[in-house]
Amino acid sequence: MATEEAEYTAVLTEGQLELRRYEPHIVAETMVSGEFDDAGNKAFRPLFKYISGNNQSRQKLAMTSPVAQGPASEKISMTSPVGQQQKGDRWAVSFMMPKEYSIETLPEPSDPNVILREVPARYMASIQYSGLWSERGYAKNKRKLDDWIDNKGYVRKGEAIWARYDPPFMPWFLRRNEILVPVETPDSLN
Repeated sequence: MATEEAEYTAVLTEGQLELRRYEPHIVAETMVSGEFDDAGNKAFRPLFKYISGNNQSRQKLAMTSPVAQGPASEKISMTSPVGQQQKGDRWAVSFMMPKEYSIETLPEPSDPNVILREVPARYMASIQYSGLWSERGYAKNKRKLDDWIDNKGYVRKGEAIWARYDPPFMPWFLRRNEILVPVETPDSLN
């Protein structure tokens, strides 16, 4: 069964680089301290526990790819990607919630370190690449994305988000990774 992903429209595609318009969505998010390569692993457990039933309703939510509420014991699907973003000396790591849920219908997390947050519609510059989940791969591809953003004249509206779509057992050369940078609506689209 396919894993639900964040909805977007590609506005411009140039190879592995894209300008996208993302639809509004909800994320379950937690903050962790630590090194770049360890942050995702540290945050995965509380987020996965939330969708596995560690919430006030004891509901299971399906995994999504960046991670909805229904009757008791309904599963919430896994979504992707799992997002990671630096905030000062900490990392915000999030699972996108399935689109059939609203902020009001998602079960309240039992862990006070897991919060639910609405993300508005927005434009994102992106680069997609395969490979290991490493700071080195991230830095190399982020430089390419930054150069593309500058060359296109896009204006950044926030920090980069590292998005991982595949489980750790996926062979490294098949893993889909992305870096997303929020940008202002380009003048050509106003």
